[in-house]
Amino acid sequence: MSAYDVVVIGGGPGGYNAAIRAGQLGLKVACVEGRETLGGTCLNVGCMPSKALLHASELYEAAAGKEFASLGIEVKPVLNLAQMMKQKEESVAALTKGIEFLFRKNKVDWIKGWGKLAGAGRVQVTMADGSLNELQAKDIVIATGSEPTPLPGVTIDNRRILDSTGALSLPEVPRHLVVIGAGVIGLELGSVWRRLGSEVTVVEYLDRICPGLDEETAKTLQRSLSKQGMSFRLGSKVAGAVVKGESVELSVEPATGGAAQVLEADYVLVAIGRRPYTLGLGLESVGLTTDKRGMLANEQHKTSVPGIWVIGDVTSGLMLAHKAEDEAIACVEKIAGKAAEVNYGVIPNVIYTRPEVACVGMTEEQLKAEGRAYRVGKFPFTANSRAKINHETEGFVKVLADERTDEILGVHMVGPSVSEMIGEYCVAMEFAASSEDVALICHPHPTRSEALRQAAMGVEGWIMQA
Repeated sequence: MSAYDVVVIGGGPGGYNAAIRAGQLGLKVACVEGRETLGGTCLNVGCMPSKALLHASELYEAAAGKEFASLGIEVKPVLNLAQMMKQKEESVAALTKGIEFLFRKNKVDWIKGWGKLAGAGRVQVTMADGSLNELQAKDIVIATGSEPTPLPGVTIDNRRILDSTGALSLPEVPRHLVVIGAGVIGLELGSVWRRLGSEVTVVEYLDRICPGLDEETAKTLQRSLSKQGMSFRLGSKVAGAVVKGESVELSVEPATGGAAQVLEADYVLVAIGRRPYTLGLGLESVGLTTDKRGMLANEQHKTSVPGIWVIGDVTSGLMLAHKAEDEAIACVEKIAGKAAEVNYGVIPNVIYTRPEVACVGMTEEQLKAEGRAYRVGKFPFTANSRAKINHETEGFVKVLADERTDEILGVHMVGPSVSEMIGEYCVAMEFAASSEDVALICHPHPTRSEALRQAAMGVEGWIMQA
């Protein structure tokens, strides 16, 4: 039996960052992860490989379509899907090896096996060869992440009916891909395959895409994706799916009830969300239970059991890698006796379609529901010089500020490279900045970032570039 100050169960963004921070703070730490590689879903079969394919497919579409030709670049690209997948895997492998290096650098022991609680202060690990290894620790951090949510009546086989993992490694470009779920994962992966030549149909139970997103922002994104050729069937539910050879027949009916229609595809992606991964975690050994969604409750990252902590997708809040990382840092610093907290009001959210979506803080709908008086500053990318030059004029920047104090309450952007720019408003909001603060800060010209300043100017009604 090995003794540690901290044992982290799970090697994803929450887990590996918790382990690294513990090592930096001089704690003796082990991270239990049964995958062959570190990084969890995000690095192995989520954020990273999807971005590799999004980037590659964007370049392919630019070359194959009218974009390159309009710039005076005449080429006839040939899609080599095998090579596209190979470069994706090479990038992922480099990143996971990087975490192994960081573990060694910070004296983190990687225990290669599947861990579960075995009573207070104990973690039992099933090693790859089937042997059992027990670890002792004063503090245990549960960071086991999440898994795709299944859909009743639709059996995922990752041959014809796929989850997000399967959709990242298809051996061919689908003729017709049906995506069930108009959330972030469905829209991003649907975008990849549409750019590479697929007909893509998105079926969504709600009457809008991206629930939780600012409504105007969601409508703008849907309009753009529709123009690109993605079709949407909103207010619809999939009641069943039958695989027939190389095709899938989906039974689709109105969400409010009514006659079903048959929708045929050669591949189907089920992307209706993710659920916390708590299966076989030994929660009963310490008296922990989950809620009906499978989530573990926490109070400032502490569970109801002393010495057991929880972070990331397995607990409440947005299922985002950077949220898990923030929680990891705060959790471990609390374990080490430091003061730490996560500002959940300033966690950005991004959709890596084209145009991109990035937002932070409250939506207009939330502010209206609260009865909070606010003002809006909005600036279109059609009026931004760099966006015009680059032929990337879809979208806008919208700033919501308190009517009385001018404090920035929320920012919502659709447009080019907005994922890289939302951080400016995260910093501003962390320091409780006003829209005037941003409006008075010099931004470089010509850049897309000027749209952030112009939108802030708009709150007081003095936009100068539109």
